[in-house]
Amino acid sequence: MRQHGGFTTFSTSQSWAILSSIEQRIKDKIELAGVPLRDWDIQIFRGVLTGYNDAFVINREKKEELIKADPKSAEIIRPILRGRDIARYKYEFAECYLIALFPAKEYKIDDYPAVKDHLLSFGKDLLIKNGFSWVADNYLEEWCLRRLEQTGKNIVINGERISFKKNEKARKASTNKWYETQDSISYWDDFSKQKIIWIELTDHANFCLDTEGYYLNNTVFFLIGDRLPYILSFLNSKLCEWYFGKIAATSGVGTRRWIKQYIEQICIPLSPSSHNEIALGQLVVEIQKRKKQRLDTSDLENQVDEIIFSLFELSSDEINFISHFDLAEA
Repeated sequence: MRQHGGFTTFSTSQSWAILSSIEQRIKDKIELAGVPLRDWDIQIFRGVLTGYNDAFVINREKKEELIKADPKSAEIIRPILRGRDIARYKYEFAECYLIALFPAKEYKIDDYPAVKDHLLSFGKDLLIKNGFSWVADNYLEEWCLRRLEQTGKNIVINGERISFKKNEKARKASTNKWYETQDSISYWDDFSKQKIIWIELTDHANFCLDTEGYYLNNTVFFLIGDRLPYILSFLNSKLCEWYFGKIAATSGVGTRRWIKQYIEQICIPLSPSSHNEIALGQLVVEIQKRKKQRLDTSDLENQVDEIIFSLFELSSDEINFISHFDLAEA
């Protein structure tokens, strides 16, 4: 009796998997014709980790309230997309806004009194709720600052330890001001650029093009560079989804982790014919337009897949194999 055989390629730097003969052929074609994204002139970043979303991510009503109280507040409030707002070829802005007090920008909170009062209110409510009204009334800003001291230190004000839980200590060591976001990122200006955005955990390829300069939270990654519509066409293709399933780790709960280290391994032809690149770019633009209008795009997405298959010269058997693949069931 002959058992089924397979192929595997072992590497110390990349994930590996046992493949059938047809899978190995497809993978070889992708890696022969394509160039890993890490070798393209692109950059991949993650969205903002605020450290306290309840305070730093606000709704439209709060935004308008802060700007009405102090028009200068508008300087540091930016529209933000969360992971739940992003899907395949589309996103929906949920009227959420980021108070963008990045440490690297060195803002002075006293220049934004309405925002300062908003942020302090979270500490004040917490102190009062836990029986420390005297701290809220007299030492609120000092307490907020002390919360950022080195881990292992107790918060002591006026000789009394301020703690809400048993063994509660200050946050990890940080040079940040109490009113700043947790991330000390240097790429804040890149959020305003045209970019490809996607969520970290999902069972399918969910990439889309942001042309409106949204900021993003830490559940979202983004890619900047040239030729974005062309790159996006491949990232959302059936072939890419299959390939990603062979190189990326699972989250342990049935989804893949679409993080930088795996995205950089995705191979895309660097020099397709100008005709194919233009066609793919036009299809992507039309798909996103239709998605925004909540129209069906399956015919256009099938056209994208057909062009992608041709770029890698897949056989009819290989195309049929990929067409029936479902990453969520892999």
